[in-house]
Amino acid sequence: MTKVKVAVVSPFIDKRHGTERRVAEYVSRLADDFEIHVYSQRVEHVDFSKIVWHHIPEVPGPHLVQYLFWFIANHLWRWWDRSFGGLNYDLLYSPGINCLDADVVTVHIVFDEFYRRVRDDLRLRQNPVRSWPRLIHRRLYYSLIRALERWIYPKSSLVVGVVSQKVAEELRRLFKRTDQSRVVYQGIDFEVFNPEARLLSRPEMRRRFGLADGEFVLLVIGNGWKNKGLHCVLEAMARLNELPLKLIVVGKDDRAPFEHAIERLGLKDRVCFLLPSPDVMQFYAAADLYVGPSLQDSFALPPSEAMACGLPVITSVANGGAEIMTNGMDGLVLQDPRDVEELARLIRCVVQDRELQLGLSQNASVTARQYSWERSTNEMRRLFQDAIERKTGHTRATIDSLGNCSL
Repeated sequence: MTKVKVAVVSPFIDKRHGTERRVAEYVSRLADDFEIHVYSQRVEHVDFSKIVWHHIPEVPGPHLVQYLFWFIANHLWRWWDRSFGGLNYDLLYSPGINCLDADVVTVHIVFDEFYRRVRDDLRLRQNPVRSWPRLIHRRLYYSLIRALERWIYPKSSLVVGVVSQKVAEELRRLFKRTDQSRVVYQGIDFEVFNPEARLLSRPEMRRRFGLADGEFVLLVIGNGWKNKGLHCVLEAMARLNELPLKLIVVGKDDRAPFEHAIERLGLKDRVCFLLPSPDVMQFYAAADLYVGPSLQDSFALPPSEAMACGLPVITSVANGGAEIMTNGMDGLVLQDPRDVEELARLIRCVVQDRELQLGLSQNASVTARQYSWERSTNEMRRLFQDAIERKTGHTRATIDSLGNCSL
């Protein structure tokens, strides 16, 4: 029987980034069920014997120029393959806004909502003149993406998957989508992220980062530190001067605003900035508590990885990943990500209550194990089934039979 042909349109695919990691996992795991054609500029960490890669070139220049070229080029490449190569795929899948003609889209961030939260930071009058070219570029890029969102997301023919209920609610509110978006939660690699691996490497990682035995280490991972709630974390630490706290911040961002705050709060010797590394486990192993009071996150990956490692986690309701937690059982959820006093109280509770630490640690790893890549991939299979049913008007008897039937 002829397999269902699925075209996957993504500018790049690898296992080093959040969205792209998802696509790499899905492509790898679904390749036995579907005939998968990947339209991408760069593909890594995928078995090329199981897929067909249609390589689209890249162009140098600002991100907006690169995106426009990619958006136009992938349409032209697919048109050529249909018109002259006889390639007629049954489904077109896009992680985010990559094309106008997708049958299935997974939404990882709603830029219309994101822009509403950051637009004040993009005002020219509030920033130095030297930053204006960058700000203008970002505003143009966000305007384009938001316009495409308003064009694409309201389509009734589109089958939508979301990374959290939070994103589903944003789609309903902003684009009047009345159908039920399927939630496809992020998978976790338990061979890498587990309590045994974390505890085994903990002594070495503590030595590597120069951490004393008595220091209680907080951890924040990610770029865009303002959005990750770093200001709130620093303010909370300043209220806990009597505790032996140290903070590790992993990521890339402008340190200047935070270094001023660190100096002002008297935290100069208690905060360490580190660059990202493919070996993210080293950071979880060195830490005692993950602190991520996000101002806006569709589904932040580090808190769920930390949970899988058995590392206690504090996050905020503004992180869609909080949906997989039960507050007080397998994590602590801050209701207001700007509430410094409450964050300080929660950190103090974890530091001083050993029983709470152990309970959060054990329960977190149990909860995280429910969110495997197998579970996430099965949700993607169901998403593809939904799209086929919508296109053909009839259902399949079982999901298992989906990959081996022709349209």
